[in-house]
Amino acid sequence: MAAPTSESGEGPPEGASERSLAAGGAAPYGNFPDYSRFHPPEELSTALYRHLLGYGESETSHGHSVPGRDLCLLCCDIDPGLIERAKQHSPFPGAISYATLDIMDINAREMLLSSYLSRFGRSAFDICFCMSVTMWIHLNHGDSGLVKFLSCLASKCTYLLIEPQPWKCYRAAARRLRKLGRNDFDHFRLLTISGNMAEKITQILAKDCAMELMCCFGSTSWDRSILLFKSTLPEHLL
Repeated sequence: MAAPTSESGEGPPEGASERSLAAGGAAPYGNFPDYSRFHPPEELSTALYRHLLGYGESETSHGHSVPGRDLCLLCCDIDPGLIERAKQHSPFPGAISYATLDIMDINAREMLLSSYLSRFGRSAFDICFCMSVTMWIHLNHGDSGLVKFLSCLASKCTYLLIEPQPWKCYRAAARRLRKLGRNDFDHFRLLTISGNMAEKITQILAKDCAMELMCCFGSTSWDRSILLFKSTLPEHLL
């Protein structure tokens, strides 16, 4: 079994039109309503599921388990509207679960994740995917919030695949708010964890979260690193 902890929306790329900025540029947690214009759904959770099981692009659930290839995904987002849309359009409703979750709400997080994992007799996920999420946690919860978030992820999985946004994305997010006449992110000017965010997050995970970097898979088309970590804790302690 494998499951992502979170798959949040990300802002439009540099150079996006002013019209699109007005539509979603002020999303405080990266939950842009027009996100699919920049990253279509087939590039997200369903694509991951198809890739891991070797399904073709048009295949849907077979209705039965494939021996040795069972796979269940839990995909979470803070925005209930995005989650509802994902549920409505999922071609794999039996295998991919979608849930609204503010992952920084400890009580809600533990209730959801514990309930989901207990269905499989597990206490942790095989792998968590954190794609374009770290910046929004950082901007809304500060340096301490980012460290707590990474610690939470590390405690919930054996492997962690993470895509940190580079620092230029922080500046772009703050600039979008200013263009729309909104208040700046509360923590933006107070952040001391800055600069090379892939390097800083790697240091936090290695030093404070008992994880080691296994591989860097290069950069995405948005110039973001894809990093794979593995827990250094004995399996029974996860």
